[in-house]
Amino acid sequence: MNIQKLTLAISEFSKKKKSNTAYYEENWNERKERKEYYQSFTKDKLLAMTEDDFAEYIGKLWSMLIWGNKKYVVDKLISDNGFKKLKNQLVDLLYGTNDIESRWDTFLKSVKGMGPATISELLTYANPQEYAIFNRTTILSYSYLEISDMPKYNYQYTGKKYVEVCKVAKKISLELQKSGATDYDFLAVDYFLWDEVLPLTEKKLSEVVNVSVSPKSEDKNNSKSLHDEIKEKLVAIGELLGFDSRSEVKIATGAVVDAIWEAKIGNMGKAIYVFEVQSKGSIDSLILNLKKAQSNAAVQAVVAVADEEQLAKIISESMGVIDEKSLRTWDSEDVLAVYDSLVRAHESINKLALVPESF
Repeated sequence: MNIQKLTLAISEFSKKKKSNTAYYEENWNERKERKEYYQSFTKDKLLAMTEDDFAEYIGKLWSMLIWGNKKYVVDKLISDNGFKKLKNQLVDLLYGTNDIESRWDTFLKSVKGMGPATISELLTYANPQEYAIFNRTTILSYSYLEISDMPKYNYQYTGKKYVEVCKVAKKISLELQKSGATDYDFLAVDYFLWDEVLPLTEKKLSEVVNVSVSPKSEDKNNSKSLHDEIKEKLVAIGELLGFDSRSEVKIATGAVVDAIWEAKIGNMGKAIYVFEVQSKGSIDSLILNLKKAQSNAAVQAVVAVADEEQLAKIISESMGVIDEKSLRTWDSEDVLAVYDSLVRAHESINKLALVPESF
């Protein structure tokens, strides 16, 4: 870690706190209220939650700001995982006796729809002296502070990496305490990163986002591959755009595609957009799946998603096999960039609370 950069950022942060006390107290009090709310839950209280209680519990998280309709997300969590299993897994994550590395990995492997940002936020509220928030702000801020090997893809957010992130948060907390404050737990560290370091980082965003683990170094033992990562992002982009978006869908006889976006057109029918992701290996199955998908009359376009090199091969080898008018290609790096931009836009808009959540 670049201590000089950290010291300078802490100095600026301290000056701003003194010159605009009301602003900083308001933001810090909001964090304290969130912490108090989540720490009011015990193991037994969490297990006794109704679905409505759970919707409130999840809906208050910062990681949920991207969603205007939080009930849709909560209902999907319950449907995909089962409510009893979901609560039991949360109890094991937050109150289990195993080390945090194994609890983290077990949860991510077992629960669908709750990622690192959400579960680390819950962990931080539960025990802000030990567990740090691990999200986009953390990654960009740590990269600015020259902390190496920050993850770029979700499958790289392992329990081992989370332990490393918490150790760094501890160091930052100790440095913040040297500035005179005594209450700098890891939730306060997150506030410091969000308010002071992130703006510095975003000035050089194009440089910072490349400080990451290369996808070529993918560990076969990771619970999620690059292929799964891109597929999940495609589904999320579709949901954020308002489509009925799903993965692993049978679109035609003998064709299960990676993802679809579906839009109903009144009572006339529907329009479907099909996505197939290629991360490595032979492209024959991708081309065959897209060709079969075109036999479905509702399919308006088929999209091959891969890196630049693979896309060139797909375009070449699909000529004469797939209808060129309905074939689209999308660089996988662009998919990640679009997802990130959409998330940030939705977070900003939803903070305005323009539409009541009951709608």
